[in-house]
Amino acid sequence: MSSVLYDTPGPRAKRRNILFSVLFFVLLALLLWWVWQVMDDKNQWDWALWEPFTTEQAWTTYLLPGLGDTLKAAAISMVIALPLGAVFGIARLSDHLWVRAVAGTVVEFFRSIPVLLLMLFAFYFYYRSTDISSEQRPLYAVVTGLVLYNASVLAEIVRAGILSLPKGQTEAAYAVGLRKGQTMSSILLPQAVTAMLPAIVSQLVVIVKDTALGGVMLGFTELLNSRQTLAANYANNIPSFIVVAAIFILLNFLLTTFASWLEKRLRRSKKSTGAVLGEDTEINPGAIRGTLGTGENTGGGI
Repeated sequence: MSSVLYDTPGPRAKRRNILFSVLFFVLLALLLWWVWQVMDDKNQWDWALWEPFTTEQAWTTYLLPGLGDTLKAAAISMVIALPLGAVFGIARLSDHLWVRAVAGTVVEFFRSIPVLLLMLFAFYFYYRSTDISSEQRPLYAVVTGLVLYNASVLAEIVRAGILSLPKGQTEAAYAVGLRKGQTMSSILLPQAVTAMLPAIVSQLVVIVKDTALGGVMLGFTELLNSRQTLAANYANNIPSFIVVAAIFILLNFLLTTFASWLEKRLRRSKKSTGAVLGEDTEINPGAIRGTLGTGENTGGGI
């Protein structure tokens, strides 16, 4: 069935698509076979290198404590960054110039600095200016860097999600006598949340992965850092990388699966505004990046 954005392929296009698909899977199979052969030539499939992952010590001493620290840092960062990003995203839509200017300056400043630099600055700040213990300092630095950077990105996601709504929603709310704050909290945000959810989840996945930066540079005992200690004891660098990568994939898969379930539940809920957001409506992270820095305003500001 054809649509405005998609034409049903004809017989020639179908044959071409099948040919490309077969070619892709053949090339993928060759690549996997080559990787398998290279690892086999380097004896990376020897059971002695993989056996430690079948023992309790490798998990309870190294991997599980590292996974716990990864989840701890990611969870704290998410809990702080989400509401902080929402506040700054709404502030960037304010009708007051000084509110927009302050929020925009903060967001653009922290969004422009690499998250690793933010972690390093935070680490040395806590080292010089606070009494935080050396054991807790890496965790504080990692969480601070993740919050500052990701809250600024989430602020832009929130702003883009609200701007994507039809202006008629704001005008209708004003017509029935709602104030600006009521319009934002009762009309705009409930609709925008469903549309923003895919982009928000993609940023939460970034938070989980970026915890590894603290392990590399600050000695934070997260999963990747714990892998390094494990590999040093068992001399199994490649297998340990593969296992840790699989754990990260599983974590992010669970996160995206939960988000998909939550999105469907929100769309079915009576509080969801299905009349405005269609079944396939979502905010594309790539499209959001195209709107960053535009500073557009909307009638739904505070």
